[in-house]
Amino acid sequence: MVTHDPRARLLELATERGASLSSLSELIGRNSTYLQQFIRKGSPRKLEETDRRTLARFLGVDESELGAPEENSSLPMVKPARGDWIDVPRLPLGASAGPGALALEEAPIGAFRFAARWLREQGLDPAMLSAIRVEGDSMEATLRDGDEILVDRSPRPLRDGIHVVRTGDALLVKRLDTSRAGLLALVSDNPAYRTIELPREEVKVIGRVVWKSGRL
Repeated sequence: MVTHDPRARLLELATERGASLSSLSELIGRNSTYLQQFIRKGSPRKLEETDRRTLARFLGVDESELGAPEENSSLPMVKPARGDWIDVPRLPLGASAGPGALALEEAPIGAFRFAARWLREQGLDPAMLSAIRVEGDSMEATLRDGDEILVDRSPRPLRDGIHVVRTGDALLVKRLDTSRAGLLALVSDNPAYRTIELPREEVKVIGRVVWKSGRL
């Protein structure tokens, strides 16, 4: 049974992951001081269910560690497999490489198994990883419709590369171009699709794509 105080546990997890409270507040769509007030001042008294679920999944822990009743707690995001292997959760989400897919909060529907040593060699934290499916053809030939991609959600300085991002309710996989001041360019590898330019505040970067699998 988890006995951690949710506030102390959240602060501990944020410190371990190198994630600031302000960035975690933004992750759940709150103002930048929201979680600092929750921890330091006890306001709100407890996390809302949707906020708690998002934080637990991001931090790779059971919801009960952040204050959920035991009977309502979720499965941990990452579970050790037998031997030196890690099961990374596969989420029933589609990151659109086309016009856009709804970003729904769902429980894992399976897992991809990776060697723990390989993940360490790649500098990847298993608790920050999840796998989702690519939908659409705008990232061909790099990513094809139906490919599974591994997304690293670790907080890092933004740089160019292929990322999963949220714009409004849409979840997209695009190549980011950060060279334009105040803007993010969402670039498709398929030349049939135009580049989308948006103000940075309208784009939430979920994570960087670090691996893919797909049928030949």
